Amino acid sequence: MDIALALGGGGSKGNAHIGVIRRLEQQGFHIKAIAGTSFGGLVAVFYALGYSPDEIEEMFASRDQSQLYGHISKDTSSLLGLAGTTAFLEEVIGDRTFEDLILPCILTATDLNSGKEVFLSKGSLIEAILSTIAIPGVFPARRVDGFELVDGGTLDPVPVVAARSLAPKLPVLAVVLTIQMGNPAQAWNIPLPEYLPLRFIARVGKMRYGQALDVFMRSFDIVTRAVTEYRLEMDKPDAIIRPHVTSIDTLDRVNVHEVVQMGEAAVDEALPELKKIFIWRKRLRRRIGL
Repeated sequence: MDIALALGGGGSKGNAHIGVIRRLEQQGFHIKAIAGTSFGGLVAVFYALGYSPDEIEEMFASRDQSQLYGHISKDTSSLLGLAGTTAFLEEVIGDRTFEDLILPCILTATDLNSGKEVFLSKGSLIEAILSTIAIPGVFPARRVDGFELVDGGTLDPVPVVAARSLAPKLPVLAVVLTIQMGNPAQAWNIPLPEYLPLRFIARVGKMRYGQALDVFMRSFDIVTRAVTEYRLEMDKPDAIIRPHVTSIDTLDRVNVHEVVQMGEAAVDEALPELKKIFIWRKRLRRRIGL
């Protein structure tokens, strides 16, 4: 059962993608192409490089999540930097490019200069990852080849079109990590430096600009969910897998193994519908004589 996979954004929730991939493999699905946005792009690159789900899980679980952030001198303005994440990527991926991948893969980003979605499928893998995970205002935008790139989820939270472009004849499975519309808005917990005293952090949350940031983040959460649902309705993936990760905040420090298990459970839940796709496709081929 050959498929193309579209992995959506969701920050820490994205560890569920690892479990989704592992369970799909165990159930006999063969991923022939993969596209990813934000954290989904990170997982997509590692899988397309040939790392197994077990290897990716161990790699992510062994990282100190408190060391993922931090600014460097050339960063553009942002609440958080990605110095720790960049160091991790340089250690594991190095100077490898899209030409080193063993699977077709596209990451997506959004260009602030043109207001358009950008498909990233050439050049440095690290640069592509840092572009697709650059949550606007939270992480630094990436200036690449005249583009000013931020998180692909700004326009396309689940890259169904990108996945379909890689394998037009295969069904596209979309892995969606956002909460559905109609649920209360969620604020993001922005991880502040550990050296700041808890008393100071508590005071920031009660200050006027801290409360304003909370309103902005909850509004951004609703907008992201709305864009996700609109794109899914328009792009029409053949199936949707939606892990139950609503309790996890975008920038939470998580138990990677537990989140991976949530991805596995989501595949088990969706399995009857996933198999129907291939039953229907076989019947259609018989009717048209293929």
